Amino acid sequence: MAGPLLRTALRGSLGQVRHVAPVRPARAGAPVARVYAEVEREFGMLAPPVALHAPAPAVLAAAWMMLRETLVAAGRADRAQKEAVAAAVSRANACPYCVEVHTTAIEALGGSVGEGPLEPFPPALAPELVGVAATFHYLNRMVSLFLGDSPMPPKAPPAARRAARALLGRLARQSANAAPSPGGSLDLLPAARLPEDLLWAAGTPSIAGAFARAAAAVDEGGERAVPAPVRALVTAELAAWDGTPPGLSRAWLEPPLSSLPPEHRAAGRLALLTAKAAYQVDDAVVAAARQTAPSDARLIELTAWTSLTAARRLAAGTVPLSL
Repeated sequence: MAGPLLRTALRGSLGQVRHVAPVRPARAGAPVARVYAEVEREFGMLAPPVALHAPAPAVLAAAWMMLRETLVAAGRADRAQKEAVAAAVSRANACPYCVEVHTTAIEALGGSVGEGPLEPFPPALAPELVGVAATFHYLNRMVSLFLGDSPMPPKAPPAARRAARALLGRLARQSANAAPSPGGSLDLLPAARLPEDLLWAAGTPSIAGAFARAAAAVDEGGERAVPAPVRALVTAELAAWDGTPPGLSRAWLEPPLSSLPPEHRAAGRLALLTAKAAYQVDDAVVAAARQTAPSDARLIELTAWTSLTAARRLAAGTVPLSL
């Protein structure tokens, strides 16, 4: 979609990734290179919110699959409507990076920034729109941890920022006009059974397949990277959570963390913050969690499992009552 020179320039945005070493296209192994190629072809650029997952190739495939089959692929809902859901969820999750990207896309597509997932929508659109909401509840958390506040280069002058926004808008229009066929990414991961909490996706096979496969891959990574007591604590905390942000203080963390063995509290702190308040994660929290997840792959798997577990819990709140 983008020409060779532009594609090279856009790949430079991988330098924005923090806490893990970004996998450069020239050094990507076959599984990562295949996803990268699909992202560039169908999204218009090697988007850092997807590429940051590359240290864990199966999780990279899962992230792209959810994004591609809900937001990018052709469906019943138009792209502007789906971008509006993405922007609204990103605002609710205090993810300025994603708000900027998707607000720019809405404007480029002629949509309304005021549209959002809380507005009523027909049950037939649930797999797509709830799917977009779930995808961005997931991606917002990963972006908050591994990227900055803006997709634009830091300290860029106003003229450069305007040019970058214009480019993002053009790429959004090109991607929307291309509207690839549903299901094109499903062979990136093996087939899996759709979990009961994701049955809202069942009406659209491509989206059901994407979330079933993604959930299985992320759960497998979580078993490797997240200590069992931390998984149990996160699951219990999310089951009792109504989605209300806990605020700026971290005092809410201490009671649940006290139930963990001391050796698991650093991982538990990162996991609970990622789930409920990713905007509160700082360098010290990530560095401490490296004791449990020392490699880039394990850090991605830990945060991806927590992010998707929270996203699955929150997405249920956007399902029409008539389903």
